[in-house]
Amino acid sequence: MNIAENIRKLRSSIPGGVSLVAVSKFHPEDAIREAYGAGQRIFGESRVQELVEKRPDLPADIKWHFIGPLQTNKVKAIAPFIHTIQSIDTVKLLKEVDKQAARNELIINVLLEIHIAKEESKHGFSRDECLALFNEPVGEAYPNLHFCGLMGMATNTDNMEQVRQEFHDLHQFFETVKSLPGVTLSHFQTLSMGMTHDYRIAIEEGSTMIRIGTMLFGEREY
Repeated sequence: MNIAENIRKLRSSIPGGVSLVAVSKFHPEDAIREAYGAGQRIFGESRVQELVEKRPDLPADIKWHFIGPLQTNKVKAIAPFIHTIQSIDTVKLLKEVDKQAARNELIINVLLEIHIAKEESKHGFSRDECLALFNEPVGEAYPNLHFCGLMGMATNTDNMEQVRQEFHDLHQFFETVKSLPGVTLSHFQTLSMGMTHDYRIAIEEGSTMIRIGTMLFGEREY
């Protein structure tokens, strides 16, 4: 599989305002280097141990995004270098990321994961929890974080109309949150939704960041 060509084709087909996260989880360092050589700089991982093992041998200017469920006791392992954590799903996790960012004298970018799918197994804040959070000055409560937007995962279904509705609703909610007093608009610009099977719909419904793995790298390597 020609990863560089896959990246070129995908980039040429998406709007200029949409960022691409190359989901490199389960794929070896050589595949990441090939994508890097094609100009890709944002990579997404979902397992702490895998990311910690890969990172030292890869270019230092990669912007690592953590996109999977994250246990609070694992935050300290990635805090010194992580660019963005997209999967913030509890206040407890927010507090720990802020704590570890302070310990490393860094600012960490975060996205709040919003539960939009029908499956109960999916993670995320409820809309009410998110609204309550941003009705307060979050910058004062979490001084070592930049709240950069929201992330959502649609229901795993072949019903694309359902997927479209979930993305549509999340985009509307994103616009609502932007108006809340706790939001710093200069930071809060990212709506991360859409993967290989549904990214086209996500973009049509307002996504500013897509997370693509299989289309770029093929099936998992190990």
